[in-house]
Amino acid sequence: MISKIRKKSKELIILESLNDRMSLPSKDKQHFHSLKKGYEGEVKFDTLTEKLQCDCIILNDLLLEINNTTFQIDTLIIFQEHVHLYEVKNYDGEYFFEQEKLYKKPNLEIINPLHQLSRSESLLRQLLLSLGFNPQINGSVVFINPNFNLYQSPLDQPILFQNQVKKHLGTLSVQPFKLTAKHKNLARKLASMHITNPKFEKLPTYDYDELRKGITCLKCHSFFVLVGKNSCSCENCGFIEPSTNAIKRSIEEFRILFPNKKITTKIIQDWCRVNSERKIRAVLLKNYSKIGEHRWTYYK
Repeated sequence: MISKIRKKSKELIILESLNDRMSLPSKDKQHFHSLKKGYEGEVKFDTLTEKLQCDCIILNDLLLEINNTTFQIDTLIIFQEHVHLYEVKNYDGEYFFEQEKLYKKPNLEIINPLHQLSRSESLLRQLLLSLGFNPQINGSVVFINPNFNLYQSPLDQPILFQNQVKKHLGTLSVQPFKLTAKHKNLARKLASMHITNPKFEKLPTYDYDELRKGITCLKCHSFFVLVGKNSCSCENCGFIEPSTNAIKRSIEEFRILFPNKKITTKIIQDWCRVNSERKIRAVLLKNYSKIGEHRWTYYK
């Protein structure tokens, strides 16, 4: 049972939008691609954990805090006798371990995910104890990308490669786990403690006037979208989407980029570059609450 589904972080959503609409500085572009790749790897792992047949609770993408220290868990699964946390990495290419350090060939040192796992295990143990729980905690680093090669891998460390994950989860699936109300209460408590608005988002500065306007294609992110009466079609990839969906998606994009700006028919028409004011107003009236009248009208 999945108790907490995975969603794109607000930071990733904003960077994805900015990457379409402006020229990101190289540092921010690199950060965006790193977040995007990490999210894609976690989603790939989710497609495997969701097939578990045993009685368990899956909590995806937890950001928790204990003693003013935050820590992130990619996937946490609650079983009868223990909890298992997974640190998922979507690395590709050739890597090697040397003296407890991880390097990407030829000689680029990167953060050792085993150290990240150890830190998360320690902080999770403290948090669970503070909640009155003391289960056994097992952890694994999952290298989910099939194009990842690791040399000099330490045999005594909890590492799972992409071709080992199915067998590992299959072994868990056949065990006769049975959860109780205690386990479900723990899952609800941890989900309620998830931090939804982290303070460490790394975002570039941007301004409304600087950003490219228009509806982007949901599939290929191009701006070559023709808005028809009932549907939008992408001239780049051929993807077709109901026009009301495309406009609403663009409104949500505007809202997350500019949370302090009022949503009006005029500004959304400019943002979407849609000629029909009536079409914009219809989407706003159907999906949002109208505040005020006449020229003071805006939507929430």
